[in-house]
Amino acid sequence: MNSDLTLMAVHAHPDDEVISTGGVLAQCADQGIRTVLVTCTNGEQGDGPGGVKPGDDGHHEAHVRERRLSELRESVSALGIAHLELLGYRDSGMAGWSANEHPDAFGNVPVDRAAARLAALMERYRPDVVVTYDENGGYGHPDHIQAHRVALAAAEATAIPRKFYFTAIPRARLTAMFQRMRSIAPDAGDWEVPPDFGTPDELITTVVDVSGYTERKRKAIQAHASQGDTVFLLRLPVEAQHEVMSQEAFTRHYSQVATSDPEDDLFAGLR
Repeated sequence: MNSDLTLMAVHAHPDDEVISTGGVLAQCADQGIRTVLVTCTNGEQGDGPGGVKPGDDGHHEAHVRERRLSELRESVSALGIAHLELLGYRDSGMAGWSANEHPDAFGNVPVDRAAARLAALMERYRPDVVVTYDENGGYGHPDHIQAHRVALAAAEATAIPRKFYFTAIPRARLTAMFQRMRSIAPDAGDWEVPPDFGTPDELITTVVDVSGYTERKRKAIQAHASQGDTVFLLRLPVEAQHEVMSQEAFTRHYSQVATSDPEDDLFAGLR
């Protein structure tokens, strides 16, 4: 048991917690490490009933917000996360959407203001390890980029986290998976990796085996049933699902304790 250790994951929207960190959150919970999920926005710009998109008839932000927060709590339960903290900011939507211009959108909130709120949570929970997105937010989403900036600013202001990581999708593994999908389902569409997607493998410092938690991750994904982009993973063949969910990769931004590459544990040097 490691009850004196704490992991904090800082994510942008309800459902972001599952794919890149659901396994380590569940694993840490089982190991007695305290887990804290900070979700920055309410997800208003997600899919409405039947997959209806923002701006289309039938998309009501208040209803989407309540549905997504309910799904988030179900996902948190499935993963065994101990503490959920909601910053409650407005979803900015994808890059280029009109929602980007809303003055209350998370992407438009002054970084120091949001960072002060996150810093207060770091003071309360004293996380040893913090995980969030890289400077591009993984794929350029304004809220992911803002979460990156806010988490870095809060960590710098408090000097509390002893290790700080960015989530990563190894490009080589992603390419191999897409090649396999083309062979399994050649008529299912264009299985090509976008040129700006994924993390070059040489930048990845840490790969955690979470193969024992794929079923927990599946349940967490199922909890976010309203979001087609998330539950799409459950329509993949079982073998492909396992391949996607059995490892979680990270790049280490800094460590205040001695460590070496490659790591297979976010808490290497802290246990």
